[in-house]
Amino acid sequence: MRAVSYNEFSGPIHVVDVEAPRPAPDEAVIEVKATGICRSDWHGWQGHDPDINALPHVPGHEFAGVVAEVGADITGWEPGDRVTVPFVAGCGTCEYCLAGDPQVCPDQSQPGFTHWGSFAEKVVVRHAQHNLVPLPDSFDFVSAAALGCRFATSYRAVVQQGRAQEGEWIAVYGCGGVGLSAVMIGAALGTRVIAVDVAPSALEMATRLGAETTIQAEGDPSEEIVEVSRGGAHLGIDALGHPDLVRSSVSSLRRRGRHVQVGLLIGESSQTALPMDRVIAHELEIIGSHGTSAATLSEILDFVIDKNLDLAQLVGDRLTLERGAHRLEHFTEVSTAGVAVITDF
Repeated sequence: MRAVSYNEFSGPIHVVDVEAPRPAPDEAVIEVKATGICRSDWHGWQGHDPDINALPHVPGHEFAGVVAEVGADITGWEPGDRVTVPFVAGCGTCEYCLAGDPQVCPDQSQPGFTHWGSFAEKVVVRHAQHNLVPLPDSFDFVSAAALGCRFATSYRAVVQQGRAQEGEWIAVYGCGGVGLSAVMIGAALGTRVIAVDVAPSALEMATRLGAETTIQAEGDPSEEIVEVSRGGAHLGIDALGHPDLVRSSVSSLRRRGRHVQVGLLIGESSQTALPMDRVIAHELEIIGSHGTSAATLSEILDFVIDKNLDLAQLVGDRLTLERGAHRLEHFTEVSTAGVAVITDF
């Protein structure tokens, strides 16, 4: 089968022919119909993710497709079933999975990180019995791929971890795929969204998706956010991952506000100093958010249908495998707004 692959971190990325996977007893092989290109894939290629410990490697973790083959232990699924999956696949049997929190499963697997991913004609899903999610007929594969990581991650951050309520002010820092998804979700919930980014095109898309206010900021926008929200945001979301944005978010919160960290902080940045005097005095909450569960993914599908959300609005370019390989290699140089999705394998 054809797949995007690299042999060294930060090295050349090519489309190559590799052997098609076969499922172990608890696995399923999915024929990929669409897969998004995410900043996390770029971080993996840069060598920032310790789960990628063998090369060559095939990236890709947000996808939708049809079941091609299932292992001997998998029941209730047949070839041809339309599916998507959470990018964090919990084992299904540990204390965290049994408590409904597979996104923090210590034995989790992640296509594109712990094993070869979805920038290929086929991809393996481990612990498939616990992680396959049926895709409604009303969902096209491209929209489902846009949902699989970034929208799902944002949903958990805004709805479950951030506990956003109608009428609250939400400040979203970074309007890439995660941030734009957070804008759309916040608007659908009836919150008042402030979108922050350096790129005018990203802010224009944020406005189309429901942002009430946009701020184009190279520096610290916290004072402007406090002024616009008349006292500070109830909820701040760092959807990019940068120490300055974390500090700005915390500084822009009103008393008893919540900051949710979604964007990855890499290397020395992972040890970020925060204004803890403000956190204590104003009783602020600092909350992490990592992926989502298969159960929540089903809930998200219902949310999208119920709110009549058009996920196609989040999609930017639709690419071939070759163009996808090039886009990943030049991810930080491309300023096109929206989620880039590989659709031609």
